[in-house]
Amino acid sequence: MADPGSDDITETVTADGVAMVQLLGPQDRLLRMVEGAHPDVDVHVRGNEITLRGSAEAVRAARVLVDELLHMTKAGHALGEADVQSSARMLRDETGPRPSEVMGEAILSSRGKTIRPKTVGQKEYVDAIDENTIVFGIGPAGTGKTYLAMAKAVQALQRREVERIILTRPAVEAGERLGFLPGTLTDKIDPYLRPLYDALNEMMDPELVPKLMATGTIEVAPLAYMRGRTLNNSFVVLDEAQNTTPEQMKMFLTRLGFGTKMVVTGDITQVDLPQGASGLRLVTRVLERIDDIHFSRLSSDDVVRHSLVGRIVDAYSEYDERRMAARHERDEAAEFANRAERRTAARPAGPRDRMPKRGRS
Repeated sequence: MADPGSDDITETVTADGVAMVQLLGPQDRLLRMVEGAHPDVDVHVRGNEITLRGSAEAVRAARVLVDELLHMTKAGHALGEADVQSSARMLRDETGPRPSEVMGEAILSSRGKTIRPKTVGQKEYVDAIDENTIVFGIGPAGTGKTYLAMAKAVQALQRREVERIILTRPAVEAGERLGFLPGTLTDKIDPYLRPLYDALNEMMDPELVPKLMATGTIEVAPLAYMRGRTLNNSFVVLDEAQNTTPEQMKMFLTRLGFGTKMVVTGDITQVDLPQGASGLRLVTRVLERIDDIHFSRLSSDDVVRHSLVGRIVDAYSEYDERRMAARHERDEAAEFANRAERRTAARPAGPRDRMPKRGRS
């Protein structure tokens, strides 16, 4: 909290009762997050008024955040804790878009829940899906890359822009380990596809999903089932693409047919392949400059889960960077030693080398 001083100013924000209730949140949780984003400002609520007290610069920044949140509540945006965090982060960048611009347009509304981008990176990712035929969403856990892609797929189906949705992901352990599981092949691969089913049931009427799957309008299948097919008039989402081999990635991308849009999602820091290169890592180098293919790279700033998730992602990224730097130093030292050893071995024998050793008389 700020200490009262001669340079402190006070500003009051007035809102109607409904907007104020939405802004405060349960147990004033959202208001506490506003305080956390601006610790140098005292925030007090009385009736329909919010009073901000602190230094002029700090109060102005807090006022911008409160006004932006009120604007979104009046526009029908149901605020959550992640929205407040994202809004505060966006407003720190004065050259970037306003939170209301990023979160303003809903992708999908279903069962009382509205799905929309919550960060600048997510907004750019969603826009890229609209503007390109193939989009790669690459980023850490919690950035919404798969969830937003599936929301865009459902939106395209509802708008009749495509005739069907195809959701696929690799079953990494599709060899011996699956063979020991009970049941049919479908039963064995179901655990790998379960996250896609769960997301579908959140976005659509759970009673409608089985009917659409029965008619082939929605298909959820392992990546191996894509071989030999041409996918026309479809919205195709490949999830967990970091676990594809280069051959699988090439196979999948060449399934593209007319009127089809593809979104490939993955996290290149979480490769579970037992050996060999990741197809997602390779494709970023092979297709980087091809028109109508876009690579959206999300970061810890785009994590919309618990705030701790973003810090976990950053901590692991720093650890990986240190480990790679240490490995690079070791490789350079080993290479230097090898070159020195090769030079010594290749040096021709000189006169001193041919001089016989003197023995004791």
